[in-house]
Amino acid sequence: MIPDFAADAERLAAIALAEDGCCDVTSDVTVASRARGRGRIEFRSRGVLAGQVYADAVARACDCTIAWDVPEGANLSKPGAVGTMAGVLAQLLRAERPLLNLLQRASGVATATRAYVGAVAETSARILHTRKTAPGLRILDIAGVLAGGGALHRLDLAHTVMVKDNHWQALAAQGKTLHAALAEARLRGIRGLQVEVESETQLRSACEAGATRLLVDNQSPETVKRWTELARELKPGIEIEATGGITLDNVRAYAEAGADFISVGALTHSVRAADIAFEITA
Repeated sequence: MIPDFAADAERLAAIALAEDGCCDVTSDVTVASRARGRGRIEFRSRGVLAGQVYADAVARACDCTIAWDVPEGANLSKPGAVGTMAGVLAQLLRAERPLLNLLQRASGVATATRAYVGAVAETSARILHTRKTAPGLRILDIAGVLAGGGALHRLDLAHTVMVKDNHWQALAAQGKTLHAALAEARLRGIRGLQVEVESETQLRSACEAGATRLLVDNQSPETVKRWTELARELKPGIEIEATGGITLDNVRAYAEAGADFISVGALTHSVRAADIAFEITA
């Protein structure tokens, strides 16, 4: 399911602008009410530009326009202008900080994602986000992951089953089997049946129960390779996702171990914002 980025951008723009209050008293006393202006949006670090739809939504809410010089997902090898915003000067100043906040976060996520994608280049592994996103900013964070070349994981709890360690505990406590749980999910029309495994016993149970994807959690690349081979013997075509403890230093080893997907919480839970600024030019 592809998120509705445009609708989310309108939602976030309204929230971000509302946080700044009903008026800008500084601009009220320093800027002529109808004076017009323009300025450059400057990417001052190296990295991937993301979040343009969100910046556009903030600008539009302030009756401003942005002319972009580079596309979403552009990999910028040196600092430079990426767009020009124009409108009533007081409104440019009102739009500035909310717009930059959203661009900086999305671009930081995209830049981190591009590094992981580059690290697994020429393998079949895809880099995924997780649900370790800032509350209220999940779709923005996902926009950054996609701009960086990553792929969609589950967006919420409503469309994909993902049995994790605490669910295994709950099943055991209730005397319910994984097979029964996944069968019930299929009856509900759920097709994505993902199961986290931390042992070969759990792996065998998940394959027998009809899991469509195994999440191999916090295991070494060597274990991922061995378990991947075993899982594909038991259930040909099953997807394998490596998760937990993945870093830029080891991500390629997991890709070469046979993982179809590699999920990385660090893409969003500890993002480093890109250095982006807005400078009035006229």
